[in-house]
This record gives sequence, structure tokens and C-alpha cells, in this order.
Amino acid sequence: MIASRAAAALLALAAGVAHAQSPEALEWLRKIHDATQKLSYSGTFVYQHGGRTETSRITRDARGDVERLEVLDGVAREIVRTRDTVKCYLPESRVVKIDRRTVDRNFPALLPERVGVLARHYDIELGEVQRIAGLDCQTVVLRPRDNLRYGYRLYADVKSGMLLKAVTFDEKGDDVEQFTFTQLAIGGVTREQVRARHKAREWRVEDTEAEPARLAGWGISAELPGFRKVIELKRRMGQSRPVGQVVYSDGLAAVSVFIEPMEGGADPVRAGTASLGAIHIYTREVANHRVTVVGETPAASVQRIGNAVEYHRPQ
Repeated sequence: MIASRAAAALLALAAGVAHAQSPEALEWLRKIHDATQKLSYSGTFVYQHGGRTETSRITRDARGDVERLEVLDGVAREIVRTRDTVKCYLPESRVVKIDRRTVDRNFPALLPERVGVLARHYDIELGEVQRIAGLDCQTVVLRPRDNLRYGYRLYADVKSGMLLKAVTFDEKGDDVEQFTFTQLAIGGVTREQVRARHKAREWRVEDTEAEPARLAGWGISAELPGFRKVIELKRRMGQSRPVGQVVYSDGLAAVSVFIEPMEGGADPVRAGTASLGAIHIYTREVANHRVTVVGETPAASVQRIGNAVEYHRPQ
């Protein structure tokens, strides 16, 4: 009896792994990744979370791997991303902010190159074909196997593989946020179309001066299952002294740990959590430093990492 139950459990486990690594579902993820990386395109998409919406226009030149994003609502912003840098132009204040590009994933380029790694922590399956922005789209669903990450529904054009819509949902199945193209044109993007509209010759430049660095003495007592350390940086945030940053990722979601020295006599940091759409922020004090964890994950993940951050004086 025990042997037969063990065999049944093994078969069930094998079936679950096979389901999670469905060749057809993984092939669709590869198709989405390739389309968002290799195609040039221009379009308008809407970001929604709660009752808030924000509309943006995106243009990408695949040949030069350059992307220009214009935020069309609220304060005017223009963001130009290349392989290595991100420049954010703020015309009202005549400021351009410069940052190093790390592992940030932005709609529609949400997927990692090695999509197979996602099957370790997500069950991946195909859904129905739906019509979005006038195009037939294949649905791919990624369901997390724990409460440390969100689930995702991706909708890709059946012809090109281009991602038209992405919905993030929580453990209850409720939508947390979504991105949706309302208009999209593939191909024909010129180098001129991805150049910044603002010359910014006399604007104030704020450079984070982000560079890879080893944050001696800092670490976490227990890493988050499925998340691996991607990079350690030192950067400037405003006029403060250099701040350390450690980035962790499971291939889809990313979590950043910021370590900021507290000035002498500063008030103690009160531990607490805040949220913005799918992003949670957790803050606490460690060794006279403000530790802030920012993640595209449920609150449990940022709290778990934040509470595991520790400092040991280097010998």
C-alpha cells in the first residue's frame, strides 16, 4: 500500500513538472521574448492599477536596441533607454536624470532570454485566444507555486508573437495591475524616431553614477527561494552619500535592496511597508543604515528579504 501511494505521488509530481514545462507554452514564451527584442515597433499603451491609469507612447528601434517612452498623462516625461543607460527628461524642471541600465524589465519586454528558468517556480499553461487592439492574441498564464511572487497572464499576437497585454494577479486571482496596447504598428521605425525630442543642452544633469561595487560586510541571512543575486552597485540618490544597491531576480520579477547610511543624530527608522500597484516597499534600520527593499512582488517577499538583511564588520 505504501509503495503504491509513493508511486502515485511520484507520477503526480512528474505530471506536474511536465505540465509546468509544456513545450508548447514555453515555445510561446520564447516567441514573445524574441518579438519584443528583435522587432521594431511603435504604439500607445495604458497602465492600470486600482483606479489609476497612465497612458504612454513607446517607440523601439531593434537595430540599435534603443527605446523611447513618452508619458502622456500628468507631468511630462520622456525616457530613452539604450543597452547601457537610461535617460529621463523632465522638461518642466529642465532636468535630465541619467542612470545605469541593470535588470529592469519594462512592458512589453518583460521576459528573460532564458524563459525555461521560469518553469522552476511557475506553472505555465496556454489559455484562450482573445482579440486585443484588433489582433488575435494567444494567452499564456504563469501561476506561481508559492506566495513569494505574483502570477501573470500574457497576451501575444498570434502572427508576430508581440506582447499586446500583460496582467499581474495576486494569490487570490485578483488583478493587481495591467498594461494594454491600444494601438500598435510593427516595423518601419527609424533612428530619428527614437532620439530624444529635448536637446537639454542647458538643463541640469543628475547622474546617479551607478557602478558595480562590492558592499563589504552586507548580506542576507537567507535568500528568497528562486531569487538570485544579479548585481551589486553603488549609486547616488539626490544629494545623499553613495547608496548601496543589491538586485535579486527570479528571471521575471526583481527585488532591489537599497542600503543608505544614516546621518548622525537622525531619527530611528520605523519599520513599515507601502505599495504602489504591484510594487511593495519595506523599510527598516540595520547597523545605523536605512535599508529599503523595493520589489515587483507581494509584500511577503520584500518583508522576508528586508528582515534577512544583516551587517558583519569585515575582519
